[in-house]
Amino acid sequence: MALSSSLFAVLFVTATISSAMAEDLVRSSCMHASFPNICLRTLSSYSGPAKTPRDLAQAAVKVSLARARRASAYLNGVVAGEGKGKGGSKRERAAASDCVEQISDSVEELSNTLTELKHLRPGTFRWQMSNAETWVSAALTNDDTCLDGFKGVEGKVKAVVKRKMTNVARVTSNALYLINRLDSTRGRAGMDP
Repeated sequence: MALSSSLFAVLFVTATISSAMAEDLVRSSCMHASFPNICLRTLSSYSGPAKTPRDLAQAAVKVSLARARRASAYLNGVVAGEGKGKGGSKRERAAASDCVEQISDSVEELSNTLTELKHLRPGTFRWQMSNAETWVSAALTNDDTCLDGFKGVEGKVKAVVKRKMTNVARVTSNALYLINRLDSTRGRAGMDP
């Protein structure tokens, strides 16, 4: 019985230390992100511990991808005249239709980024990081282009799209920061990913 109690205590302490290290990684990594509070909030509560900068960059891309997919679902509903977007003006639906294409491209680019980050290799690290940075930057541009399509449009749908797309852009900006940080950290230290 004493052995099992000791084993439990060791496991509990190890889990606590590991959790504290993951929290420190999130805190220190998010400190200089474009939107540090959002970074801290989204990544501290993200399921699965981020033990390395690579894990953290992947988690940030997963958060961005999830938000982009939710925005896409909303926009598809607006275009179809369904759900909360129902009743949007003809001009709002047209802007949303253009936005659907942009956000679809963002989802694809973020998916490509996640795949690339999951398969980093020392021999192609720089190339892979360049791809990831390019795709996330393109996703950010798509988010901005989507919002630009609503200029001169008034209505409830515009306000909701602006809120959703701003949120997507902010978490995507943080993902780009963490990817850039991973790239520069690996480059300076000469470490494998």
